[in-house]
Amino acid sequence: MAYKKASVILPKELLLEIQKYVQGEMIYIPKVENSYLEWGARSGTKKFIEDRNKSIKEAFTLGVSIEQLSTEYHLAVETIKKIIYTK
Repeated sequence: MAYKKASVILPKELLLEIQKYVQGEMIYIPKVENSYLEWGARSGTKKFIEDRNKSIKEAFTLGVSIEQLSTEYHLAVETIKKIIYTK
């Protein structure tokens, strides 16, 4: 989160109103709720994991063992089981 100088980005009237409540301190102004992205949406991590899990499930249905999948994907056996047995 980058620091922004309020006197540069806010209208003078708004700045004067805010100064009635806080002066010389840092405050956090949150984003509007509907502007938040889901975890991993911006970086592509969520899609990567979804695709990986789909590949794991497909390989398992084709007969690849859980141990082989664990080795191939560098995941614990228990993690592979969770991926396979969840919908």
